[in-house]
Amino acid sequence: MSELLRLSISEANDLLSRRKVSSVELTTAALQRIRNSDDRLRCFLTVTDDLALAQARRADERLARGETGSLLGIPLGIKDVILTKGVRTTAASRILENFIAPYDATVSRRLFEAGAVCVGKLNCDEFAMGSSTENSAYQVTRNPWDHDRVPGGSSGGSAAAVATGQCIGSLGTDTGGSIRQPAACCGVVGIKPTYGRVSRFGVIAYASSLDQVGPMGRCVEDCARILSVIAGHDTNDSTSVEVSVPDYAEALGPSCKGLRVGIPKEYFVEGMQPEVEKAVHAAVAQFERLGAVVSEVSLPHTEYAVPTYYLIATAEASSNLARYDGIKYGLRRGESDGLLAMYRRTRAEGFGTEVKRRIMLGTYALSAGYYDAYYLKAQKVRTLIRRDFEKVFAQQDVIVAPTAPTTAFRVGEKTSDPLQMYLSDIFTISINLAGLPGISLPCGFDAMGLPIGLQIIGRPFEEARVLQAAHAYEQSTEWHKRSPPD
Repeated sequence: MSELLRLSISEANDLLSRRKVSSVELTTAALQRIRNSDDRLRCFLTVTDDLALAQARRADERLARGETGSLLGIPLGIKDVILTKGVRTTAASRILENFIAPYDATVSRRLFEAGAVCVGKLNCDEFAMGSSTENSAYQVTRNPWDHDRVPGGSSGGSAAAVATGQCIGSLGTDTGGSIRQPAACCGVVGIKPTYGRVSRFGVIAYASSLDQVGPMGRCVEDCARILSVIAGHDTNDSTSVEVSVPDYAEALGPSCKGLRVGIPKEYFVEGMQPEVEKAVHAAVAQFERLGAVVSEVSLPHTEYAVPTYYLIATAEASSNLARYDGIKYGLRRGESDGLLAMYRRTRAEGFGTEVKRRIMLGTYALSAGYYDAYYLKAQKVRTLIRRDFEKVFAQQDVIVAPTAPTTAFRVGEKTSDPLQMYLSDIFTISINLAGLPGISLPCGFDAMGLPIGLQIIGRPFEEARVLQAAHAYEQSTEWHKRSPPD
C-alpha cells in the first residue's frame, strides 16, 4: 500500500485503467496515510472518509464500464478556502468554524465530474493570508522534510500533503505566491494560472483581483492534468475569461531548444540564501544545455511590488471580509448586547491577528483623504509592473527566477516580524499583480536537505509553454524524484 502513495497521477491512472489497482485501494491507502501521519504534519482540517470512499466506489464502477479520464479515481485534497458541498469549509478561521458549504465551487464540481476523489480539506493560513500556514486558527502545518520548519503558505497543507503522500495531488490558491512558495518549501510542483483562466466561483475571497486557484502535484505532468480539468470559462465568475483550454499534458515535451529565457537581475538580491542562488544559476545553465537561449533582463519596478501588493490586497480584503458580521452565517457573539456589540464581538473573536492587521491596513488605505495617496497610487504602480513584463515578453518566451529567497524557515522564526514574513513572497508577488501564469518546481536542496524552488513565468494564457519548459527541465534532472523521510 505504501508504494501506491508515491505514484504520480499518470502512473496511478495507468494502473487504474488496467485494473491493476482500484480507486478504493488507492483512496484507502491515502486515508490510512493521513491517519498515520497527520498528528505530526497537521495538513488536514477535515478528513472526508465517507465521501472519499463513496466517490472511489463510483469511480471504480465507471472504470468497470470502460470509462477513462485523467483524474478518474485519483485521491486529491482541496484547500479549505474552496467550497465543497456538504463539507465543512472554514478558511482556517474561527469565524467560519462550523460553516457547511451549500454548494460546490466550480473547480470542485469539475474535479468531481472528472471522477476525482476528495480525501479532505487542507489547512492554510486564515483566509489565505500568510506565508507559513502559522496563521491558521486551528493548527500549524509542519514541513515534511523537517517538522521544525514551516511548509510555506498560505497553501501549506496542500503542498505538505502531496509531498508526504497523503494525497496524489491537491488544489491551492495563489494571491501573492500561495501556491508557488509552499511548493518550493515542500519540494513539489505548483502552478498559478493566468488570472481569469480558472473560475473563482465558490472560492472564499481574499483579494478578488489577485486570487487564483491552481494545482499542486509531484511532477509537472500531474499539475498539467489537473489544470486541464479545472480551467475554462465559467459564466458564474465575471472575471473568468473565455479562452480555449488546451490539453496541457499533451503539450508537454522533452525539448526546449530555441526557447528564449529571460533572467531578471532584480530577482537576485542581497540577503538571498547563497544555496538558493547557486541552485537557480545551475538550473539556468541546464536550460542552456537543453538548447534554450538565455539573456539577462530587467524588471525595474520589482522593488515596489511588496508595498504595492500589501496596499491592493489589504484594501480588497477589507471589502471582502466585511460580510463576516455574525448576521448571515458563521460565528455570532454578543447578540444580546445589541447590534453594534454583536459586530464587535463577532469580528474580534472570529478573526485572528494577521487577518485583523490586514483589514485595518486596507480600511486605512481606502479611507477618505488617503485613497489617492495609497490605493490609487498602488494601482498605478501595478500598471508599471505589468508593463515591465510586457516589455520583457516582447523579446523572451519565459522568465526564470527563484521562487523564494530562502528555503523553509523554522516555525515561529518570523511570526513576531510581519515585514520579514511578507518578504518571503518577494519573488512571487509581481506575477499576481501582473496576472501572469507562474510555476514552481524543485531545482535542488540546501545543506540541511531542504528543497529549493525554481520559478518559470509566462505570458498571459501561455500555461502550456510554461508547463512545457518546466517539464523539459524536470525530465533532465532528478530533483522531483526525491521524497521526504517517512
